[in-house]
Amino acid sequence: MHLPLHTASSASSSSGELGHKFFGLLNRKPRWGFSWKGWLTLIVGTVALALTVFFNLHSFLAVTQPVDSKLLVAEGWVHDFTFEAAAKEFNNGRYISVFATGGPIQGQGGYISDSHTYASIAAGKLVQFGVPAAMVHMVPSRVMARDRTYGSAVALRSWIREQKIAVTNLNVLTEDAHARRTWLLFQKALGPDVKVGIISIPSPDYDAKHWWRYSEAAREVIDEGIAYIYARFLFRPAE
Repeated sequence: MHLPLHTASSASSSSGELGHKFFGLLNRKPRWGFSWKGWLTLIVGTVALALTVFFNLHSFLAVTQPVDSKLLVAEGWVHDFTFEAAAKEFNNGRYISVFATGGPIQGQGGYISDSHTYASIAAGKLVQFGVPAAMVHMVPSRVMARDRTYGSAVALRSWIREQKIAVTNLNVLTEDAHARRTWLLFQKALGPDVKVGIISIPSPDYDAKHWWRYSEAAREVIDEGIAYIYARFLFRPAE
């Protein structure tokens, strides 16, 4: 039995019409897609990854990774417990100098004088908690509006150059979840020739292992997480 020739021709024509439309400008191709098992695996994997990131976010931000150095930097905007920890770190280590950094105090409308900066506050607090005054160097910044941490790091870089001090490594001590961003910005400002270490002092007001249970900690971690992403991927230094 022989099939009519027009049948094969018709099938070929039909296939061509389905595969190509609008004078060949569009075509249709078979593709792979997720089955329900595939979608379930994707959803479960995404949720698991999100939870892992969430529960480990604080420990990622509140990083401590010091280097072997005789120079310590203390950020000035922090609370008293951090200054006390900075004094202990200085006295227990082999440090010979500590640099107190920070810009204008908030609430005064901008830079007034060096004595009205967080660097000045930090210098006084460090001495109060036991660091010899002769070993404390106040390094104020005049940056107020934005990128204050980077501005403090740039001020320190300028001070080091003005004093003609050879610095190859130093440790920066700061508070809790701010550490990761501080570490990144100080390294950006000081450049590849200076190895920067970081020391994070945990807050006594909440349990870092269960930070999401505390509103203050949740705000800090979320804010610092967003700020770190900005500093890491979007921030472009403007000297």
